[in-house]
Amino acid sequence: MDFLFDSLKTALALIFSFNPEVYITVWTSLYVSTIAIVFATIAGVPAGVAIGLGRFPGRRIVITLLNTLMALPTVVVGLVVYAFLSRMGPLGRFGLLFTPTAMIIGQIILATPIIANYTLGALSASDSRIMPTALTLGASTTRGTMVLLQEIRFGVVAAIIAGFGRIIAEVGVAMMLGGNIRGVTRTMTTAIALETSKGEFAFGLALGIFLLSVALLINMFLNFLQQR
Repeated sequence: MDFLFDSLKTALALIFSFNPEVYITVWTSLYVSTIAIVFATIAGVPAGVAIGLGRFPGRRIVITLLNTLMALPTVVVGLVVYAFLSRMGPLGRFGLLFTPTAMIIGQIILATPIIANYTLGALSASDSRIMPTALTLGASTTRGTMVLLQEIRFGVVAAIIAGFGRIIAEVGVAMMLGGNIRGVTRTMTTAIALETSKGEFAFGLALGIFLLSVALLINMFLNFLQQR
């Protein structure tokens, strides 16, 4: 118990003394995940709406594939993207491997199926008369889609939050594509794994407190939306 108490005291001291390494690591995590979730939203929400409103051959297969991609292992994503971005890969000439950009690409791939699937679920649970009514009243397809998104906006926000929660806490993509470079690509999760293995438990605990705080805020906001 003394070990845990001393570690917690040291971790709090690191936080409240604004230790630069702690805050740079936290900032890197938030920066990478925020950029990734923006692009994942741009791709995932329209994809979910298109699948939900579309009636095309193989739609059920697409939905099944989307459900499968939600549980995509992060190390598999890291492995595939690594193959593309490595020097011998087709995109190797751009030098993206072991940069925040590489991590963002990997996290976009992780978050997009989640956002698309949650959006599809919110759309399926909505009133099926919304779109036909809008079209009957003279709205264009684009306008009708916007009205529909307005109606399911809380579900879409929940989808975005779920996607962000998935990528902010992942390790595989950040480690394999970012390289865990100090001050550049080291995130909270990779730093916790590294520092704990080095015996720096207090440093890892400080980052763990930040990570839990982010998760708590995300869940509080999601709960607020569900109550609405």
